Amino acid sequence: MLCRANDNATLPRDARLPINRCNLPAVVLGGLTYQQHPSPLLIDGVAELHADLFRRLNAVPAEARAEVFRDYLTVHFRLERPEEMGLSGERRGQRQSRAKANYVRMIRGWSFDSDSREGAVLKGWVESRFGLMPRYHGQSLRDPSGDAYRRYLEMRSQGLYGTNALEAQFDLVYAYCQLDLALRHPGARHVTLYRGVNRMADHEVLEKGEGGRYVILLNNLSSFTCSRERACEFGDYILAVNVPLSKIFFYCGLLPGVLQGEDEFLVIGGVVDVTLSTI
Repeated sequence: MLCRANDNATLPRDARLPINRCNLPAVVLGGLTYQQHPSPLLIDGVAELHADLFRRLNAVPAEARAEVFRDYLTVHFRLERPEEMGLSGERRGQRQSRAKANYVRMIRGWSFDSDSREGAVLKGWVESRFGLMPRYHGQSLRDPSGDAYRRYLEMRSQGLYGTNALEAQFDLVYAYCQLDLALRHPGARHVTLYRGVNRMADHEVLEKGEGGRYVILLNNLSSFTCSRERACEFGDYILAVNVPLSKIFFYCGLLPGVLQGEDEFLVIGGVVDVTLSTI
């Protein structure tokens, strides 16, 4: 058994911000105790500002929810009419490129490369809303004064430039995902997810126990899969994690057509207890 009553159960100080924009501080939601005993995470103001959306989602059958959600975001953020939100003054090609920088494009970009510009934008959103600092983006980000962290900030800024409230779109994606999971899995608090790895040295190991048990610090946003067989394709070892449903930002079946294959889940990070096994 792993010892729980030590500092390894706590999110390290350099992995968190002192403030965030949700109902729990980063030191709580990013700790090992939260993994074991999760509670809902509510981003400030989302339920209040978009109460009409959630009334609609609760009133329609499950098969209609995705369409209602897409339509709401398209209209609310003028995704098909960016000029109505002030997008102007650039060359036509530039306008079209920035107009397409919406939540769908960002999530697809993450799926192709989590260390891309889109990945930087999503990791930045997690940092802003939940107070969890990114730990890796192409290189280690553990030194906030280093070149790697500066490049991450540049990519994040470039990805957000000229977009229409992109992080507010992510707020709604997360809230919709939580509503969908609660309706589909009433009473559930966790789901077992898997990740293929080649070596544990690529992860921040806080504690090693017996029988392949580890306490590790995940990046602030990471990809997992619900299929152990699929995870086997990405490494020689398999990490199995009991992930709180409240830590799931997006999953492959949430909005049909956004992600293709791999049964992918985008998981908000923190300290977690995992089991490592061979294929």
